[in-house]
Amino acid sequence: MTTLDIDALRQRFPALALSPGGRPFIFLDGPGGTQVPDTVIEAVADYYRTSNANHGGAFETSRRSDAIVAEAHAALADLLGVDTDEVIVGPNMTTLTFHLSRSIGAGLEPGDEIILTGLDHAANVDPWLAVAADRDLVVRWWEPDLGDCTLHLADLEALLSPRTRLVAVGWASNAVGTINPIAEIAAAAHRVGALVYVDAVHAAPHLVLDARAVDADFVACSVYKFFGPHLGAVYGRRSILAALRAYKVRPAEHRFETGTGNFEGQAGALAAIGYLEDVGRMAGAPAGSTRRERLVTAMGAIRGVEMELYRRLHDGLASIRGLSLRGITDPADFERRTPTAAFTISGFSAAQVAGRLGDEGVAAWDGDFYAVGLVERLGLGGAGGLVRLGLTHYNTRAEVDRTVDLVRAIAAGAGPTAEAVEQGAVANR
Repeated sequence: MTTLDIDALRQRFPALALSPGGRPFIFLDGPGGTQVPDTVIEAVADYYRTSNANHGGAFETSRRSDAIVAEAHAALADLLGVDTDEVIVGPNMTTLTFHLSRSIGAGLEPGDEIILTGLDHAANVDPWLAVAADRDLVVRWWEPDLGDCTLHLADLEALLSPRTRLVAVGWASNAVGTINPIAEIAAAAHRVGALVYVDAVHAAPHLVLDARAVDADFVACSVYKFFGPHLGAVYGRRSILAALRAYKVRPAEHRFETGTGNFEGQAGALAAIGYLEDVGRMAGAPAGSTRRERLVTAMGAIRGVEMELYRRLHDGLASIRGLSLRGITDPADFERRTPTAAFTISGFSAAQVAGRLGDEGVAAWDGDFYAVGLVERLGLGGAGGLVRLGLTHYNTRAEVDRTVDLVRAIAAGAGPTAEAVEQGAVANR
């Protein structure tokens, strides 16, 4: 396996050079949104300089804008392993899911059943709860095993019935990192004629996505989680999209992209995919490979880098007295998780821990991260939730070590150790 030159890749992310107070800043907030490479910043700025126009005009800037938008759709399709006309672009995954849920719900009848999980982000729960309330549907809950925050297929099988019309599930948990077996879930749902709507927002920065291979009907993601601007994209199976009722203004050409699009964001999305192609080339994708092949190579290499870092992070955190990791903690089972650590520390709220880390130059999230149901089921809803550290391929061993040392000092009720101070000086190496 080709080793990525992480130092070279880090040079492409201007934000990674930030050093407030002279101390290198560590970005472990990736699950909430990653940093972006220079080419994304340049693409957004260049759009405004050379192509800023509305859609469909008979003049040069509009033609340029339309070409960028078309290519951005094609690039996102290659990331998801689907065709360009099956990709819907909008503000973010949540907005697109609410929009599509209305169209899907229009074909459902009172008494029809939908299955939701207790593991998911609210963006793949609340739209369906709203549809259920509007259409008098039956909601069935697929409950996670709270011991390791995983979903068991046997529990899904027990919930499925001839009245099941939709299963909404995440490809990976944004809170605790669990990767779900989407192909097996889709096969089970399709046996009773149900649709499968997959939230791949947390999976997209970490895994090779292939919507066709897993036979999902919808796969939703957000570009700002994989090194691009604030933008969302959804794959929808062509035959299903054609049959859905579309809620749109009459002149709109696209049945599910309503209003004027964020064209500058789509220029940035195209550049984000281009960055991943560059990672694929660095990882050994041969000359003459397709964009899809370069992206598959890139994500495979990224996965290897991230999980090596995650094992280091996990081992460090697991050794801290009073710290409890949530999710899959058996290293032998790490192929079923992303490089995202969620934990609590006895005697400290999640906000206190994240605040202390922030004061020391480490970006970490605390709370429920919109995975409200899971945090409530874990009994942490009224206790401030979890601390979340999310690695991406641009993080380093030195950053992991410094962060672990800081967390250890917090758990011990002390200030930063000498080792943490020293590591802070070399965290960008």
